[in-house]
Amino acid sequence: MRVMCTVSAWPTHWYPMVAVLWGLQAAGHQVAVVCPPSQAAPVTRAGLTPAPVLAELDIAFLARLRNVFDAQAGAWPYDWPPPHPVTGAPMKAVAEFGYAEFTRAGAEKIARPVARNGRAAIAFAREYRPDLVLHEPLAMEGLLAARVVGVASAVHLWGPIGTHERDPAAASVVEYPVGSFAPHGAGAVALDTVGHVIDPCPEPLGPVVDAERLAVRYTPYNGPEEVPAWLLDPPTRPRVAVVWGTSLTAMYGPGSFAVPLILDALAGLDVEVVVCTSARDAAGVRYTRPGVRVVAELPLHLLLPTCAAVVHHGGAGCLMTAVATGVPQVVLPTGMDQPVNAARLAATGAAISVPRAGADPEAVRAAVAAVVGEPSYRAAAAALRRSNDDRGTPAELVGGLEKLAAR
Repeated sequence: MRVMCTVSAWPTHWYPMVAVLWGLQAAGHQVAVVCPPSQAAPVTRAGLTPAPVLAELDIAFLARLRNVFDAQAGAWPYDWPPPHPVTGAPMKAVAEFGYAEFTRAGAEKIARPVARNGRAAIAFAREYRPDLVLHEPLAMEGLLAARVVGVASAVHLWGPIGTHERDPAAASVVEYPVGSFAPHGAGAVALDTVGHVIDPCPEPLGPVVDAERLAVRYTPYNGPEEVPAWLLDPPTRPRVAVVWGTSLTAMYGPGSFAVPLILDALAGLDVEVVVCTSARDAAGVRYTRPGVRVVAELPLHLLLPTCAAVVHHGGAGCLMTAVATGVPQVVLPTGMDQPVNAARLAATGAAISVPRAGADPEAVRAAVAAVVGEPSYRAAAAALRRSNDDRGTPAELVGGLEKLAAR
């Protein structure tokens, strides 16, 4: 069968789908990944076939815009203003972003790309004639195209946020601006109208889903890189990974970069530290204490199995990779889906959440000491890993997807 998959311009949103797409290809099915041009190379490196026909929807702009709205409503938790939604530059006050600029930017960065993507996805589907369409929550043109051409579809979650969240804060994370889809006559194209959901989360993490749930094991893919030689040597002390997302500084401003704070916290512990962040952020880490290694773009599925704990921002990619590898976590949620991710993970006993807005070295140090030293956190993380391992593999999901396409 032919499978069409739509993805956004944010690699960590579609990385969780890679193993499922590999499984489909290995079973002899054709897979085309419909994507923006920026994702063509990453899709190719993942061993998949890109169809770069979508426009670039600026997700960082959407996040910064939401942050400005939060600041205007008094819900921005930081002592610096959010970055300018369009430029990403620091602002002295949110009033610097006015209504006229919002109107222009909204048309240029949201309305036009989304409308174009709807048309492009439908046109591709009509030519490609898929038997099944898969998409991630911020690539809803996949659902639109499936309805227009009359084939089955399923959305693939990237983490603990589900399709039918009751909490507005959780539901707003996966809202997609679908207003321009109405003229295509496909009905309401919204996440809570999907019929089938591929859920890679162990049950204790609890994404809220009211559609047919297709459970699958979370199988980490964090990009193609070499295994560095030093990673093959077992650590002589407990190894703690520090992972900071590539997008956070762009969305929340330079003040949100917590790696220096975390390193100050870990200085008082007898641990080895590996900082894993973007190349740009890694270049800005000035820390020379022995036992601290700073690396850029190291896939987490290679690093985390060697670690006693991981400290990170709460993004689903890092969180779920740590779940799959059974590593206790300390989460400093900054915004978007991260507070919900952190809360649901902490409720399992496998992590401690220290909100970024109030974090200080003492709180982070105490949290890391606890998850490394107290057996209950390791036991809870191991239980989550077993729960993940008990789910069917991506290869085993293929049969269910074949049946879905044949309905």
